[in-house]
Amino acid sequence: MLSQTAEYALRAVVYLAYEAPEARTTEQIHQATLVKRAYLAKILQGLAKKGIVTTQRGVGGGVALAKSPQELTLLEVVNAVEPLQRIRTCPLGIATHGSRLCPLHRRIDAVLAVVEEQFARTTLAEILSEPGANMPLCETPRPVKLQLLKRPT
Repeated sequence: MLSQTAEYALRAVVYLAYEAPEARTTEQIHQATLVKRAYLAKILQGLAKKGIVTTQRGVGGGVALAKSPQELTLLEVVNAVEPLQRIRTCPLGIATHGSRLCPLHRRIDAVLAVVEEQFARTTLAEILSEPGANMPLCETPRPVKLQLLKRPT
């Protein structure tokens, strides 16, 4: 359902949310997310162009979230790299179908609508504060900064 690029972008911003508000190097992000360096650099560049992350070169530079984890939604991240493509007209180009989707394409679009809604409602802070034995990107539990544990209101 999601492209590999979108998955990798989500991994990167989840890691940056752990570290917020501090910046991290591409190498640090690579080590935490296991995304190939060259591909990660391209993804981070795309995220920077869309205002999801900020970048600064040089000593003390790196990549950081442009918004707080409480404000940034998963949908914003996904749409910054590869927007979800809803089905508005017949993907086969059948003229008689037009915008009246067949049962198959109606159901596919309905699933995409649910994904879109859930991603729009979920912030990075919620991902980090969700209870459970497994934390995103971590093999062993890491302390999460207290400001991330507060649910957005």
